[in-house]
This record gives sequence, structure tokens and C-alpha cells, in this order.
Amino acid sequence: MQHLRRPAGSPAPRKKRAPSMFEVLRTERLSPRMIRVVLGGEGVDAFDENAYAAHIKLMLPRPGQREPSLPTLGEQGPVWPPADQRPIVRTYSVRGCDREKGELVVDFVAHGDEGPASRWALAARPGDRIGIAGPGGPMPMLKPADWTLLAGDMTALPAIAAMLERLPEDARGCALIEIPDQAERQELRHPSGVELRWLVRAAKSPSESRLLLDAAIALDIPSQASLFAWVGGENAAVIALRDHLRDRHALSKPMLYAVPYWKYTLDEETYHQERHRVMDEL
Repeated sequence: MQHLRRPAGSPAPRKKRAPSMFEVLRTERLSPRMIRVVLGGEGVDAFDENAYAAHIKLMLPRPGQREPSLPTLGEQGPVWPPADQRPIVRTYSVRGCDREKGELVVDFVAHGDEGPASRWALAARPGDRIGIAGPGGPMPMLKPADWTLLAGDMTALPAIAAMLERLPEDARGCALIEIPDQAERQELRHPSGVELRWLVRAAKSPSESRLLLDAAIALDIPSQASLFAWVGGENAAVIALRDHLRDRHALSKPMLYAVPYWKYTLDEETYHQERHRVMDEL
């Protein structure tokens, strides 16, 4: 059985758009380490029904700014403001979008003041402004398959949750989500044939954890079933799971999407080039 109808023909290329300014409508604490921020703005019309779990670039104000100074779109690409006014950029996933209501939902992992996005989300109040560029990445993210595997840590949880909601009711598969403790479990909507498995990490360092890899190795995936796998999270875990899926199930593009969101001990600027190299290896 094939899930998710393939669109007729190739999707039209998305027109490049300048980043848009969004405004915080409301916030919600989902768990001790997860904050939901609901945003509104004219740019929400760029997010259609296929933008679930898509990548977006958040453009945060610099210290002392009430709102970020956004780049404009020139003939050769983005034209950025001077370095001392340039926004702080971080990559996140679309958790949800409602164009009729004019709302875009982004979930943040809250880890205190250690990162600018976490710091911003913790302090976000209605009326605060943030820039957003995107959406980007594969759209739709899910591919038709008999069996679907979604795996990742808390940074991947928003994308996994969005994809679980878009799977058809007769879908089969498993979602593996690694969390630091039981308090981070969320109530997620998913088809009855897709198992939701929470894996509580015991390793001191996320880069030392084998939870996702060991759980994936132990899965009983039907040998004759077509498989689509999506993996996201810490660099070492994503690479290990990606290599396992390629070797054991002979997965390649477009049926295996593996995105390392972060690397233990490195910030996003430092890790930027390595992330692209890892994704290009697939």
C-alpha cells in the first residue's frame, strides 16, 4: 500500500521572497524545555499545506534593537544590513500554519540564556517582532511509502510532530523521539499504525547517546515494504543512524532525509559549513 498521493507533475519552483516581519501573538509552555510561539504577519501566505516541517530562518533582533533589521532581496540574492545591525539568524522548523487565521507556529527548545533563540523565546511577549525567511527544504517533507520511520531528539520534535499529523490514518511505521527525561513527553496526534516511542537519554553527553541508533536497529520493518525515513538532531546521532539506514535498507534520495540540526559544544555559526557537508554526503 502506498501512502500520501504523489502530486501530478513536478512542483513549480518556489519564487524567492525577501524575509518578512512577524509579530508574536501568544506563547505557550508545552513542557519544561519546550516553548510554543504563535506568530502572525503578512508573510504567512508563503506557507501552504506542504510547508509542514519545512525549514525556516529566524532573524532575531540584536541586543539593543526592538526589532531585527531584515535583509532585502537583490538581483544576486539577499542584501544584508551592516554587521552591527545584521540580525542573529537561526534555523528552525515549521510546527504548524493556519493561513486562514494568519498564524505560524514555531516550537523552541528552551535552554536558558545559552543561545539567542532560546533567550528570545523565553522572553517573548505579544507584540514582539521577529523576521522569518522561508519556507525551505523538501516540500512536502513526507514521501509515499508503505512504512515510515521518524527519528530525532528534542530539536527534531517539532518537525516529527508536524509530520505525524500529516500521515494518513492507515499509515504504518514508528516515531523514535529521544528526550532528556519523562517530563518532556508530549501528547502527539498520530495514526494508530504508527508507534510513538519515547527514549529517555541516560548518557551525560547527547553525542555519546546510542538510543536512537539502537532503537532503529531493533525495529522489525517488513522486508518487502517500501521505506521512507526522516532523521534529525545532534550531528553524531544523525550520521550514525543515516549510515545504518543506507547500509541495511539501501535507502537513498529521496527516501532518506537526514538533517543534523546541531553539534554538541558548537554554536550554529561554527557548525554551519559542517552541517552542509554532512547533508551533501547523502
